[in-house]
Amino acid sequence: MSHCPYCGKKIAMSKAFCSRSCKENYFQLIAIQVPKPFLKRIFVFCTPEQRELEIENFGNRHGWRIDLLQKKIEELAIEYGYVESN
Repeated sequence: MSHCPYCGKKIAMSKAFCSRSCKENYFQLIAIQVPKPFLKRIFVFCTPEQRELEIENFGNRHGWRIDLLQKKIEELAIEYGYVESN
């Protein structure tokens, strides 16, 4: 057995993803590039309300899905030490 790289579900070895949506989400998530200065600005200088608005504006400007952008930002924020992992 193998695991889906996006959601982690168990899948057959012959498959790469468990579903078409997981495949699309995985490759869209890879395509999202968030500059470190943007992360610093939203985590150091913005309130949580301002942060949500900035993320939404950033996602709309680049044509990215907001939920995937938020997931990417959460991963990077943990990696760069702006927030603690759960």
